[in-house]
Amino acid sequence: MAVEVSDVPESKRYEAYVDGESRVAGLAEYIRTAELIAFVHTEVAPEYEGKGVGSALVRTALDEARAAGLRVLATCPFFAGWIARHTEYQDLLYQSRSKVSD
Repeated sequence: MAVEVSDVPESKRYEAYVDGESRVAGLAEYIRTAELIAFVHTEVAPEYEGKGVGSALVRTALDEARAAGLRVLATCPFFAGWIARHTEYQDLLYQSRSKVSD
């Protein structure tokens, strides 16, 4: 099964397609600024769950964030969990510049 992922900026989301089908198999919605991209929602069609569509969405989106020099805010639980399991992407995570005082 081949998964193709592309950014659709006018819809503020990444879309995944499987085996050249025209139907969206999964999507990852985001909010983007000049310095940050926040992933807020990920959805995979039930028939594609567990088949790597979500992982392809996350990996592509994070690779493109890295290439663009963006920090990542993973408010979506799927993105947050995926990054937690793939430590090679944790350096992208947004860190607040303000310090909490005791």
